[in-house]
Amino acid sequence: MTFKLLIVDDETANIRLLERLFREDYFCLTASSGEEAMTVLDQHEVAVVITDQRMPKMTGIELLKESAERRPHMVRILLTGYTDLEALVEAVNCGLVYMYVSKPWKNDDLKLRVSRAVEHYENNKRHHSLAATNERLKARIREMRLGLVRALAGALQLRDPYLCSHAVRVNRYAGLLAERLGLSEELLSDMTAASFLHDLGTLGVVGEIYSRFAMTEKVVVPENHTARAAKLISCIDELKDASDMIRYHYENFDGSGGPLGLAGDQIPLTVRILRVAKDFDLLTKPRDEEQALSYESALEILRQGAGKEFDPLVIQTFTDVVPVVKGAILTGPGEVPLHSQVTRIQ
Repeated sequence: MTFKLLIVDDETANIRLLERLFREDYFCLTASSGEEAMTVLDQHEVAVVITDQRMPKMTGIELLKESAERRPHMVRILLTGYTDLEALVEAVNCGLVYMYVSKPWKNDDLKLRVSRAVEHYENNKRHHSLAATNERLKARIREMRLGLVRALAGALQLRDPYLCSHAVRVNRYAGLLAERLGLSEELLSDMTAASFLHDLGTLGVVGEIYSRFAMTEKVVVPENHTARAAKLISCIDELKDASDMIRYHYENFDGSGGPLGLAGDQIPLTVRILRVAKDFDLLTKPRDEEQALSYESALEILRQGAGKEFDPLVIQTFTDVVPVVKGAILTGPGEVPLHSQVTRIQ
């Protein structure tokens, strides 16, 4: 493969010298100004650019700055005189220059430097290709997780519309709390999955599916529907963190809950958030509407449980966002399509 080398200098003699030096090994392109060089870069995939610093209208460093975004993999070599020290320091500090060559240059030395620059260019391209491949794989994993959560939540919607609408509201409450408490996007993604799937173990069909998993793995099927849902979801590697949130969301802040009796900061913040969001919705939107409490009454019950069942910080934060909660509430799964609700899965 013949790599392209761009030589930029306002002195024709220098261009010709460099072109003769490299034309046997590289496809040489030339430009007598920074503006002309930018035009060449628009038309060619250049591996290495060698540019003089002192040129009218656009200096070598200005050219490198302007071309960096356009050709990020291109390796940049700057030709400088001893009087260009300040410009050289700026270029190095900005990370614009792979190497610099002082004038007058030595041909053998410059050829060796360009050869290394081409190797660096190849490494840049290879690294970029791997990074792009990784990003595509991550995107596919995100889509797969999203599809799994949507499918499982869809099963919940078909079997029990109330639990589905409950999941939508819990997700909204938990999301508002998470944003106010500064959770990362990754944790927010796992908590979204947990919000939609935490009641999955109540469905008979889920119990049957889980039993088949249990027979395969030779484990005992847990009686608790929360443990059952967590165990089922943990079979999916990409949802294991969400399954842990579901498994432990009945832990009490004072250590009196289960299944492990965790207390305080031993309970992940996402789990403490999920517990408050879920209990608040069960108080304000129970299956039996006649037992529904007002927001104010439900908040008072939560405050009474602060330091016992609930994290006081989460309760205080939830109190602050209740006006937002009132505007965010969705009264049923039919108002907004479920697939548009399950979106915050990374």
